[in-house]
Amino acid sequence: MKQSLLFAKTTREITHDEISLNAQLLIRAGFISKIMAGVYALSPLGLKVLKKIEDIIRSEINAIGGQEVLMPALQPQTNWEKTKRWNTYDGLIKLGLNEEKNLVLGPTHEEIIAPWAKKFIFSYQDLPRYVYQFQNKFRGEKRAKSGLLRGREFIMKDLYSFHESEKDLDQYYDKVAEAYIRIFRKMGLEEKTYFTYASGGTFSQYSHEFQTLTPAGEDIIYICDKCRVAVNREIIEDQKHRCPKCGNQELREEKAVETGNIFKLGTNYSRPFDLNFVNQKGIKKPVIMGCYGIGLQRLMGTIVEIYNDERGILWPKKVAPFDLHLISLNKNQETEKTYATLSQEFDVLYDDRDLSIGEKLAEADLIGLPLRLIVSDRSLEAGGYELKKREEKESQIIGVEDLMETIGKIIR
Repeated sequence: MKQSLLFAKTTREITHDEISLNAQLLIRAGFISKIMAGVYALSPLGLKVLKKIEDIIRSEINAIGGQEVLMPALQPQTNWEKTKRWNTYDGLIKLGLNEEKNLVLGPTHEEIIAPWAKKFIFSYQDLPRYVYQFQNKFRGEKRAKSGLLRGREFIMKDLYSFHESEKDLDQYYDKVAEAYIRIFRKMGLEEKTYFTYASGGTFSQYSHEFQTLTPAGEDIIYICDKCRVAVNREIIEDQKHRCPKCGNQELREEKAVETGNIFKLGTNYSRPFDLNFVNQKGIKKPVIMGCYGIGLQRLMGTIVEIYNDERGILWPKKVAPFDLHLISLNKNQETEKTYATLSQEFDVLYDDRDLSIGEKLAEADLIGLPLRLIVSDRSLEAGGYELKKREEKESQIIGVEDLMETIGKIIR
């Protein structure tokens, strides 16, 4: 992609009410544009990051048997009345085609997936099943002040599982937890992300969250360094400030943001819709369910909160919108050839604009691609091109004959 054609520009203008670091950096670097509080448009740069995150998640969920579907955002009032959440779900956005508000902009999809699954699940032979989607969610968030960490419209990966027994649910629940750890590892978040005990509702003692440490987080967690798990503040008193796993009382308090969650729903949503199956003994039983969520924009914002410096963003290579930033300093003909060659194997953002050296380098640092490659008189006289990793201060000269191999080793 030539930067002169990119449907995005960097900017210095940030509204005074945009106090979160993730939104400030993403707006300045041209990844997102604020439409209103809690609602952001994604530029091609931002969408490429989101799609990288989506691809990582999809790969891991497919690997544990997930089948991708797409459910509607519009949901009927009657379904929410059956689960008794029409008047109790906090932040539910209601609307109607006529004067009566009898529709919901879906904040979650239990009310859709359970009656839909009823059309396919009849017998124990139809179980287990695992389906997931990437879908826009809408929540009447009253405190939309943390940029992408707390939005009113956002894309969620929600996975639903259907089981004949609690044992089968428990086994899949653990598989999802392991898949989440792999997802966070690929995004560079594993070291700062903790498997966290949270309130479990009516079916199980605990639900679990994946909490990622950042000063921008609005949650407080208590970490057990002995077994590397955490406890959410909402249940720490019930646990008498002990680790639920090992009993350790030496827990340290940290701020974090919830980047994923997993719940054992039990029969809470199968019973209202008569989602049943006939077991091996010919007895009708309610299907047991689990649900597992990850917010994509929230992950994107969390990555930026963690990976940045005084000059801008430092994207981990697996989620960076491009592999490298190619910059021409008055050597456009030579750089055009290099761009054509590099584009055969790599995703390249080529700054072909007529700007000063200082402006190009400052914008490159702000955008934060993993690698920067400069073609200039000085680099050519030194024997090649100037290659620099975003997080490092020093660059190196790479000869033309070694360029593809060197970049390949770094990127992959």
